[in-house]
Amino acid sequence: MKEHQVVMMGLGYIGLPTAALIAKNGTKVIGVDINQQVVDIINSGKVHIVEPQLEEEVSMAVRSGLLTAHTEPSKGDVYLIVVPTPFKGKHEPDISYVEAATRTILPLLKEGDMYIIESTSPIGTTEKMRDLIYESRPELENNIFVAYCPERVLPGNVMHELVHNDRVIGGIDKESTEKATAFYSQYVKGDLHKTNARTAEMCKLVENSSRDVQIAFANELSLICDKADINVWELIKLANMHPRVNILSPGSGVGGHCIAVDPYFIVSDYPLESKLIGAARDINNYKSFWCAEKINRTKLQFELDHGRKPGIAIMGLAFKPNIDDLRESPSKWIAEKVLQQANNETYYIVEPNISSHESFELTPFETAIEKADILAFLVAHKEFKSINIPSDKIVLDFCGVTE
Repeated sequence: MKEHQVVMMGLGYIGLPTAALIAKNGTKVIGVDINQQVVDIINSGKVHIVEPQLEEEVSMAVRSGLLTAHTEPSKGDVYLIVVPTPFKGKHEPDISYVEAATRTILPLLKEGDMYIIESTSPIGTTEKMRDLIYESRPELENNIFVAYCPERVLPGNVMHELVHNDRVIGGIDKESTEKATAFYSQYVKGDLHKTNARTAEMCKLVENSSRDVQIAFANELSLICDKADINVWELIKLANMHPRVNILSPGSGVGGHCIAVDPYFIVSDYPLESKLIGAARDINNYKSFWCAEKINRTKLQFELDHGRKPGIAIMGLAFKPNIDDLRESPSKWIAEKVLQQANNETYYIVEPNISSHESFELTPFETAIEKADILAFLVAHKEFKSINIPSDKIVLDFCGVTE
Protein backbone atom coordinates (compact mmCIF):
# COMPACT_ATOMS: atom_id res chain seq x y z
CA MET A 1 0.00 0.00 0.00
CA LYS A 2 1.28 3.51 -0.87
CA GLU A 3 2.14 5.83 1.98
CA HIS A 4 -0.69 8.28 1.39
CA GLN A 5 -4.34 8.15 2.36
CA VAL A 6 -6.26 10.16 -0.21
CA VAL A 7 -9.52 11.96 0.50
CA MET A 8 -11.46 12.43 -2.75
CA MET A 9 -14.00 15.25 -2.42
CA GLY A 10 -16.51 14.48 -5.16
CA LEU A 11 -17.37 11.14 -6.79
CA GLY A 12 -18.73 12.20 -10.15
CA TYR A 13 -17.53 11.78 -13.73
CA ILE A 14 -13.92 12.60 -12.81
CA GLY A 15 -13.70 12.01 -9.05
CA LEU A 16 -14.87 8.39 -9.12
CA PRO A 17 -12.59 7.23 -11.97
CA THR A 18 -9.65 9.02 -10.34
CA ALA A 19 -10.45 7.39 -6.98
CA ALA A 20 -10.60 3.97 -8.64
CA LEU A 21 -7.27 4.54 -10.39
CA ILE A 22 -5.52 5.62 -7.21
CA ALA A 23 -6.94 2.69 -5.25
CA LYS A 24 -5.93 0.28 -8.01
CA ASN A 25 -2.34 1.37 -7.43
CA GLY A 26 -2.43 0.46 -3.75
CA THR A 27 -3.39 3.75 -2.13
CA LYS A 28 -6.23 3.96 0.39
CA VAL A 29 -8.95 6.33 -0.86
CA ILE A 30 -11.75 7.85 1.18
CA GLY A 31 -14.34 8.95 -1.36
CA VAL A 32 -16.77 11.67 -0.32
CA ASP A 33 -20.06 12.62 -1.93
CA ILE A 34 -23.01 14.50 -0.44
CA ASN A 35 -25.47 12.13 -2.15
CA GLN A 36 -26.16 9.14 0.11
CA GLN A 37 -27.52 7.12 -2.82
CA VAL A 38 -24.24 7.59 -4.72
CA VAL A 39 -22.29 6.52 -1.63
CA ASP A 40 -24.40 3.38 -1.23
CA ILE A 41 -24.07 2.44 -4.90
CA ILE A 42 -20.27 2.76 -4.81
CA ASN A 43 -19.93 0.82 -1.57
CA SER A 44 -21.87 -2.00 -3.20
CA GLY A 45 -19.22 -2.15 -5.93
CA LYS A 46 -21.48 -0.53 -8.53
CA VAL A 47 -21.34 2.84 -10.29
CA HIS A 48 -23.89 5.58 -10.94
CA ILE A 49 -22.43 6.78 -14.24
CA VAL A 50 -21.72 5.10 -17.57
CA GLU A 51 -18.02 4.83 -18.41
CA PRO A 52 -16.26 1.84 -19.97
CA GLN A 53 -14.21 -0.24 -17.47
CA LEU A 54 -15.22 2.00 -14.57
CA GLU A 55 -17.56 -0.45 -12.80
CA GLU A 56 -14.97 -3.22 -12.99
CA GLU A 57 -12.28 -0.96 -11.49
CA VAL A 58 -14.58 0.35 -8.75
CA SER A 59 -15.74 -3.15 -7.86
CA MET A 60 -12.14 -4.34 -7.52
CA ALA A 61 -11.16 -1.30 -5.44
CA VAL A 62 -14.14 -1.71 -3.11
CA ARG A 63 -13.56 -5.46 -2.66
CA SER A 64 -9.90 -4.81 -1.82
CA GLY A 65 -10.91 -2.34 0.88
CA LEU A 66 -8.82 0.40 -0.73
CA LEU A 67 -11.88 2.45 -1.77
CA THR A 68 -14.76 3.33 0.52
CA ALA A 69 -17.40 6.02 0.01
CA HIS A 70 -18.82 8.31 2.69
CA THR A 71 -20.89 11.47 3.01
CA GLU A 72 -18.33 13.05 5.33
CA PRO A 73 -14.51 13.11 5.00
CA SER A 74 -12.03 11.66 7.43
CA LYS A 75 -8.35 12.48 7.94
CA GLY A 76 -5.95 11.85 5.09
CA ASP A 77 -2.63 13.05 3.73
CA VAL A 78 -3.78 14.21 0.30
CA TYR A 79 -7.07 16.02 -0.31
CA LEU A 80 -8.33 16.17 -3.91
CA ILE A 81 -11.12 18.63 -4.69
CA VAL A 82 -13.10 17.28 -7.66
CA VAL A 83 -16.50 18.97 -7.40
CA PRO A 84 -18.62 20.88 -9.96
CA THR A 85 -18.04 24.52 -10.83
CA PRO A 86 -21.39 25.61 -12.31
CA PHE A 87 -22.61 29.06 -13.30
CA LYS A 88 -24.37 31.71 -11.27
CA GLY A 89 -26.20 34.56 -12.91
CA LYS A 90 -25.33 34.89 -16.59
CA HIS A 91 -22.34 32.65 -17.23
CA GLU A 92 -20.44 33.74 -14.13
CA PRO A 93 -18.35 30.89 -12.65
CA ASP A 94 -19.53 29.65 -9.27
CA ILE A 95 -16.74 28.29 -7.03
CA SER A 96 -19.03 27.80 -4.04
CA TYR A 97 -18.75 24.00 -4.33
CA VAL A 98 -14.96 24.22 -4.23
CA GLU A 99 -15.16 26.54 -1.24
CA ALA A 100 -17.69 24.31 0.55
CA ALA A 101 -15.52 21.23 0.03
CA THR A 102 -12.51 23.15 1.30
CA ARG A 103 -14.33 24.33 4.41
CA THR A 104 -15.45 20.76 5.09
CA ILE A 105 -11.88 19.48 5.28
CA LEU A 106 -10.46 22.50 7.15
CA PRO A 107 -10.61 20.81 10.59
CA LEU A 108 -8.84 17.73 9.22
CA LEU A 109 -5.81 19.39 7.63
CA LYS A 110 -2.43 18.98 9.32
CA GLU A 111 1.14 19.99 8.68
CA GLY A 112 2.63 18.30 5.63
CA ASP A 113 -0.70 17.56 3.92
CA MET A 114 -1.36 18.14 0.21
CA TYR A 115 -4.41 20.04 -0.99
CA ILE A 116 -5.02 19.77 -4.75
CA ILE A 117 -7.86 21.20 -6.82
CA GLU A 118 -8.81 19.32 -10.00
CA SER A 119 -12.13 21.09 -10.59
CA THR A 120 -12.16 23.45 -13.56
CA SER A 121 -11.72 26.85 -11.93
CA PRO A 122 -11.42 30.55 -12.74
CA ILE A 123 -7.92 31.98 -12.64
CA GLY A 124 -6.87 32.66 -9.05
CA THR A 125 -9.14 30.06 -7.42
CA THR A 126 -6.25 28.03 -5.99
CA GLU A 127 -4.79 31.14 -4.39
CA LYS A 128 -8.21 32.05 -2.96
CA MET A 129 -8.55 28.62 -1.38
CA ARG A 130 -4.99 28.87 -0.02
CA ASP A 131 -5.90 32.18 1.62
CA LEU A 132 -9.11 30.66 3.00
CA ILE A 133 -7.15 27.81 4.56
CA TYR A 134 -4.51 30.10 6.05
CA GLU A 135 -7.09 32.53 7.43
CA SER A 136 -8.95 29.72 9.17
CA ARG A 137 -5.89 27.70 10.15
CA PRO A 138 -2.99 30.22 10.41
CA GLU A 139 -0.70 27.57 11.88
CA LEU A 140 -0.77 25.81 8.49
CA GLU A 141 0.67 28.77 6.56
CA ASN A 142 3.67 27.54 4.56
CA ASN A 143 3.24 24.15 6.25
CA ILE A 144 1.00 22.43 3.68
CA PHE A 145 1.31 21.97 -0.06
CA VAL A 146 -1.32 23.55 -2.33
CA ALA A 147 -1.61 22.92 -6.08
CA TYR A 148 -3.91 22.82 -9.08
CA CYS A 149 -3.95 19.89 -11.54
CA PRO A 150 -6.83 19.82 -14.06
CA GLU A 151 -8.02 16.65 -15.74
CA ARG A 152 -7.99 16.46 -19.52
CA VAL A 153 -9.90 13.28 -20.31
CA LEU A 154 -12.52 12.32 -22.87
CA PRO A 155 -15.77 10.73 -21.67
CA GLY A 156 -15.90 7.20 -22.98
CA ASN A 157 -12.13 6.74 -22.61
CA VAL A 158 -11.55 8.14 -19.13
CA MET A 159 -9.86 5.14 -17.52
CA HIS A 160 -7.20 5.00 -20.22
CA GLU A 161 -6.64 8.73 -20.50
CA LEU A 162 -6.30 9.28 -16.75
CA VAL A 163 -3.22 7.10 -16.92
CA HIS A 164 -1.70 7.97 -20.28
CA ASN A 165 -2.50 11.65 -20.89
CA ASP A 166 0.00 14.33 -19.92
CA ARG A 167 -0.91 16.48 -16.93
CA VAL A 168 -0.18 20.11 -16.10
CA ILE A 169 0.59 20.67 -12.42
CA GLY A 170 0.83 24.12 -10.85
CA GLY A 171 1.58 24.79 -7.21
CA ILE A 172 1.33 27.99 -5.24
CA ASP A 173 5.09 27.67 -4.79
CA LYS A 174 7.88 25.49 -6.13
CA GLU A 175 7.71 23.07 -3.20
CA SER A 176 3.98 22.49 -3.75
CA THR A 177 4.53 21.87 -7.46
CA GLU A 178 7.25 19.32 -6.76
CA LYS A 179 5.21 17.57 -4.08
CA ALA A 180 2.10 17.33 -6.26
CA THR A 181 4.17 16.11 -9.21
CA ALA A 182 5.65 13.35 -7.07
CA PHE A 183 2.13 12.33 -6.01
CA TYR A 184 0.72 12.10 -9.55
CA SER A 185 3.82 10.29 -10.82
CA GLN A 186 2.64 7.24 -8.85
CA TYR A 187 -0.47 6.90 -11.02
CA VAL A 188 0.11 8.75 -14.31
CA LYS A 189 2.27 7.42 -17.13
CA GLY A 190 1.94 10.54 -19.26
CA ASP A 191 4.41 13.39 -18.88
CA LEU A 192 3.88 15.75 -15.94
CA HIS A 193 4.48 19.39 -16.84
CA LYS A 194 5.33 21.73 -13.98
CA THR A 195 4.16 25.33 -13.79
CA ASN A 196 2.42 27.65 -11.32
CA ALA A 197 -1.20 27.51 -10.19
CA ARG A 198 -2.49 30.45 -12.23
CA THR A 199 -0.95 29.14 -15.45
CA ALA A 200 -2.33 25.65 -14.81
CA GLU A 201 -5.81 27.10 -14.24
CA MET A 202 -5.59 29.12 -17.44
CA CYS A 203 -4.20 26.15 -19.38
CA LYS A 204 -7.33 24.12 -18.66
CA LEU A 205 -9.58 26.97 -19.80
CA VAL A 206 -7.51 27.69 -22.91
CA GLU A 207 -7.48 24.06 -24.05
CA ASN A 208 -11.26 23.88 -24.15
CA SER A 209 -11.67 27.42 -25.49
CA SER A 210 -9.39 26.52 -28.39
CA ARG A 211 -11.54 23.51 -29.22
CA ASP A 212 -14.69 25.63 -28.93
CA VAL A 213 -13.30 28.15 -31.44
CA GLN A 214 -12.41 25.36 -33.89
CA ILE A 215 -15.89 23.82 -33.60
CA ALA A 216 -17.46 27.26 -34.07
CA PHE A 217 -15.64 27.61 -37.39
CA ALA A 218 -17.08 24.29 -38.57
CA ASN A 219 -20.56 25.17 -37.31
CA GLU A 220 -20.43 28.54 -39.02
CA LEU A 221 -19.42 26.82 -42.24
CA SER A 222 -22.44 24.53 -41.93
CA LEU A 223 -24.76 27.53 -41.69
CA ILE A 224 -23.19 29.15 -44.75
CA CYS A 225 -23.25 25.94 -46.76
CA ASP A 226 -26.89 25.31 -45.96
CA LYS A 227 -27.75 28.71 -47.38
CA ALA A 228 -25.43 28.28 -50.38
CA ASP A 229 -26.75 24.76 -51.18
CA ILE A 230 -23.35 23.15 -50.63
CA ASN A 231 -22.72 19.82 -48.91
CA VAL A 232 -20.66 20.92 -45.90
CA TRP A 233 -19.32 17.40 -45.29
CA GLU A 234 -17.94 17.15 -48.80
CA LEU A 235 -16.55 20.67 -48.57
CA ILE A 236 -14.67 19.97 -45.33
CA LYS A 237 -13.34 16.67 -46.69
CA LEU A 238 -11.94 18.46 -49.73
CA ALA A 239 -10.54 21.41 -47.75
CA ASN A 240 -8.82 19.04 -45.34
CA MET A 241 -6.82 17.58 -48.21
CA HIS A 242 -4.72 20.73 -47.93
CA PRO A 243 -1.62 19.74 -45.88
CA ARG A 244 -2.07 22.56 -43.38
CA VAL A 245 -5.87 22.55 -43.00
CA ASN A 246 -7.74 20.47 -40.43
CA ILE A 247 -11.33 21.61 -40.14
CA LEU A 248 -13.46 19.76 -37.59
CA SER A 249 -16.91 18.34 -38.26
CA PRO A 250 -19.97 20.51 -37.49
CA GLY A 251 -22.68 19.37 -35.13
CA SER A 252 -25.83 20.53 -33.38
CA GLY A 253 -23.88 22.78 -31.01
CA VAL A 254 -21.40 22.16 -28.21
CA GLY A 255 -22.13 20.45 -24.90
CA GLY A 256 -20.58 18.82 -21.89
CA HIS A 257 -19.15 20.32 -18.76
CA CYS A 258 -15.92 21.45 -20.43
CA ILE A 259 -16.04 22.96 -23.92
CA ALA A 260 -19.49 24.50 -23.47
CA VAL A 261 -18.58 25.95 -20.08
CA ASP A 262 -14.86 26.70 -19.70
CA PRO A 263 -14.67 29.56 -22.24
CA TYR A 264 -17.12 31.56 -20.13
CA PHE A 265 -14.64 31.42 -17.25
CA ILE A 266 -12.31 33.52 -19.39
CA VAL A 267 -15.01 35.74 -20.92
CA SER A 268 -16.47 36.49 -17.48
CA ASP A 269 -13.17 37.80 -16.10
CA TYR A 270 -11.77 39.33 -19.29
CA PRO A 271 -14.76 40.49 -21.38
CA LEU A 272 -12.91 43.21 -23.33
CA GLU A 273 -10.03 40.97 -24.32
CA SER A 274 -11.82 37.71 -25.17
CA LYS A 275 -13.62 38.76 -28.37
CA LEU A 276 -12.92 35.63 -30.42
CA ILE A 277 -13.62 33.27 -27.52
CA GLY A 278 -16.93 35.01 -26.78
CA ALA A 279 -17.93 34.99 -30.46
CA ALA A 280 -17.25 31.26 -30.70
CA ARG A 281 -19.57 30.63 -27.75
CA ASP A 282 -22.28 32.70 -29.45
CA ILE A 283 -21.90 30.79 -32.74
CA ASN A 284 -22.07 27.38 -31.10
CA ASN A 285 -25.09 28.38 -29.03
CA TYR A 286 -26.79 29.78 -32.13
CA LYS A 287 -26.21 26.54 -34.02
CA SER A 288 -28.48 24.73 -31.54
CA PHE A 289 -31.18 27.37 -32.00
CA TRP A 290 -30.81 27.07 -35.79
CA CYS A 291 -31.22 23.28 -35.63
CA ALA A 292 -34.41 23.59 -33.60
CA GLU A 293 -35.80 26.15 -36.03
CA LYS A 294 -34.95 23.95 -39.02
CA ILE A 295 -36.81 21.01 -37.47
CA ASN A 296 -39.84 23.22 -36.84
CA ARG A 297 -39.77 24.64 -40.38
CA THR A 298 -39.51 21.14 -41.82
CA LYS A 299 -42.50 19.85 -39.87
CA LEU A 300 -44.61 22.82 -41.02
CA GLN A 301 -43.62 22.24 -44.64
CA PHE A 302 -44.47 18.55 -44.28
CA GLU A 303 -47.97 19.44 -43.09
CA LEU A 304 -48.44 21.82 -46.04
CA ASP A 305 -47.22 19.18 -48.50
CA HIS A 306 -49.06 16.17 -47.10
CA GLY A 307 -52.12 17.61 -45.37
CA ARG A 308 -51.36 15.88 -42.08
CA LYS A 309 -49.17 16.18 -39.00
CA PRO A 310 -45.80 14.43 -39.25
CA GLY A 311 -44.14 12.02 -36.88
CA ILE A 312 -40.77 13.43 -35.83
CA ALA A 313 -37.83 11.44 -34.46
CA ILE A 314 -35.29 13.31 -32.33
CA MET A 315 -32.23 11.10 -32.65
CA GLY A 316 -29.91 11.57 -29.68
CA LEU A 317 -29.86 13.55 -26.43
CA ALA A 318 -26.28 13.10 -25.15
CA PHE A 319 -23.74 15.87 -25.65
CA LYS A 320 -21.46 13.62 -27.73
CA PRO A 321 -21.60 10.19 -29.39
CA ASN A 322 -21.79 6.91 -27.48
CA ILE A 323 -22.10 8.21 -23.90
CA ASP A 324 -24.96 8.75 -21.44
CA ASP A 325 -23.87 12.24 -20.37
CA LEU A 326 -26.49 14.94 -21.01
CA ARG A 327 -24.73 17.81 -19.23
CA GLU A 328 -25.04 21.06 -21.20
CA SER A 329 -26.21 18.96 -24.13
CA PRO A 330 -27.28 20.96 -27.19
CA SER A 331 -29.31 17.97 -28.37
CA LYS A 332 -31.32 17.91 -25.16
CA TRP A 333 -31.89 21.67 -25.48
CA ILE A 334 -33.02 21.26 -29.10
CA ALA A 335 -35.48 18.52 -28.12
CA GLU A 336 -36.93 20.73 -25.40
CA LYS A 337 -37.17 23.69 -27.77
CA VAL A 338 -38.94 21.67 -30.46
CA LEU A 339 -41.38 20.14 -28.00
CA GLN A 340 -42.26 23.61 -26.69
CA GLN A 341 -43.73 24.32 -30.13
CA ALA A 342 -45.46 20.96 -30.49
CA ASN A 343 -48.91 21.11 -32.03
CA ASN A 344 -50.35 17.58 -32.01
CA GLU A 345 -47.44 16.08 -33.94
CA THR A 346 -46.12 12.72 -32.77
CA TYR A 347 -42.60 12.80 -31.37
CA TYR A 348 -40.19 9.91 -30.89
CA ILE A 349 -37.30 10.78 -28.57
CA VAL A 350 -34.33 8.45 -28.96
CA GLU A 351 -31.27 8.09 -26.75
CA PRO A 352 -29.83 4.55 -26.82
CA ASN A 353 -27.37 5.18 -23.96
CA ILE A 354 -29.95 5.79 -21.24
CA SER A 355 -32.94 3.71 -20.16
CA SER A 356 -35.20 6.55 -18.99
CA HIS A 357 -35.38 10.32 -18.62
CA GLU A 358 -37.42 12.50 -16.30
CA SER A 359 -38.57 14.85 -19.08
CA PHE A 360 -38.82 12.61 -22.13
CA GLU A 361 -40.56 9.35 -22.97
CA LEU A 362 -37.85 7.43 -24.79
CA THR A 363 -38.42 5.34 -27.91
CA PRO A 364 -36.17 2.56 -29.30
CA PHE A 365 -34.42 3.85 -32.39
CA GLU A 366 -35.81 1.00 -34.52
CA THR A 367 -39.37 2.07 -33.68
CA ALA A 368 -38.59 5.72 -34.35
CA ILE A 369 -37.11 4.95 -37.77
CA GLU A 370 -40.14 2.88 -38.70
CA LYS A 371 -42.85 5.28 -37.56
CA ALA A 372 -41.43 8.80 -37.98
CA ASP A 373 -41.72 10.86 -41.15
CA ILE A 374 -38.88 13.23 -40.23
CA LEU A 375 -35.60 11.95 -38.80
CA ALA A 376 -33.53 14.65 -37.07
CA PHE A 377 -30.08 13.26 -36.26
CA LEU A 378 -28.53 15.35 -33.47
CA VAL A 379 -25.85 12.96 -32.19
CA ALA A 380 -23.73 10.56 -34.24
CA HIS A 381 -24.24 7.52 -32.02
CA LYS A 382 -22.82 4.28 -33.42
CA GLU A 383 -26.29 2.71 -33.48
CA PHE A 384 -27.48 5.38 -35.90
CA LYS A 385 -24.65 4.84 -38.40
CA SER A 386 -25.79 1.32 -39.23
CA ILE A 387 -29.42 2.24 -39.81
CA ASN A 388 -30.95 1.48 -43.19
CA ILE A 389 -33.04 4.61 -43.71
CA PRO A 390 -36.13 4.13 -45.90
CA SER A 391 -36.20 6.39 -48.95
CA ASP A 392 -39.53 7.97 -48.00
CA LYS A 393 -38.12 9.55 -44.83
CA ILE A 394 -37.12 13.21 -44.58
CA VAL A 395 -33.64 13.29 -43.06
CA LEU A 396 -32.16 16.26 -41.19
CA ASP A 397 -28.57 15.26 -40.52
CA PHE A 398 -26.94 17.79 -38.20
CA CYS A 399 -24.01 15.56 -37.19
CA GLY A 400 -22.87 13.65 -40.28
CA VAL A 401 -24.50 10.29 -39.51
CA THR A 402 -25.48 9.73 -43.14
CA GLU A 403 -22.12 10.90 -44.47
